[in-house]
Amino acid sequence: MVAGEVKNTLGLELPNNSVGSLWPARQGPGWRQQLASAWSLLQQEEYVYFSLLPDLSRHILPVLGSCGHFYAVEYLAAGSPHHRALFPLDGAGQAQAISHIALSFLDMVSHFESGFSHRLHLCDIKPENFAIKRDFTVVAIDVDMAFFEPKMREILEQNCTGDEDCNFFDCFSKCDLRVNKCGAQRVNSNLQVICDKIFRHWFSSTHRSPAISPQLRLQLQQTVQECAHHGVPSGNARTASSSVFWKLRWLLQATLRELQDVEK
Repeated sequence: MVAGEVKNTLGLELPNNSVGSLWPARQGPGWRQQLASAWSLLQQEEYVYFSLLPDLSRHILPVLGSCGHFYAVEYLAAGSPHHRALFPLDGAGQAQAISHIALSFLDMVSHFESGFSHRLHLCDIKPENFAIKRDFTVVAIDVDMAFFEPKMREILEQNCTGDEDCNFFDCFSKCDLRVNKCGAQRVNSNLQVICDKIFRHWFSSTHRSPAISPQLRLQLQQTVQECAHHGVPSGNARTASSSVFWKLRWLLQATLRELQDVEK
């Protein structure tokens, strides 16, 4: 029943031996109450994500404990557009901190692309849905709008009269006007939306650190713009997306080296 619920909720097939964290361990005093609590928790998609995925990715918060239908995760301050750097940085050197956080976002993109049995799509990307740990690791703290590939295809494949009918928050598809049906394949990517909604805020012409060389600042700005506007992630475009990813990673690492050299 648990495996069936996970399949219905997430679109994932799970072997029976991998659902132990979602089910009371053994029968005993209070087992029926534990069973009722476990079932009420299973109805919450975020609980299922937080229970199953942290062992596979450090970018997902683990469940610390539960009581009835309530569960607890580590408390972290969420991002906000009201923060100048989008996230509270507690006095850390802002330029270095932003570079570390941006690299962690790239690591998260990579994890969600290939770290699970299916690609994990984030359809509501904004600072409020992420938090930063002390070591600048990015974690997703709101995954109500996160979907694995099988569920994503099911959501996107709807009737349409134009491409605008195929937009599901930050996850876009294309309308096939021959059959008035949205394609099942997402045509943008997690990386593209993160570049558009987060990286552009950091690396636009109005947010520059004087400690970074003008040439590197310009390259970073242009690459972020390219990333935010690249095309359909299939075939050659998917290769182009990968190329932008590695270029961004290299530029961010070069930025960190420059900033560390200035400190010395």
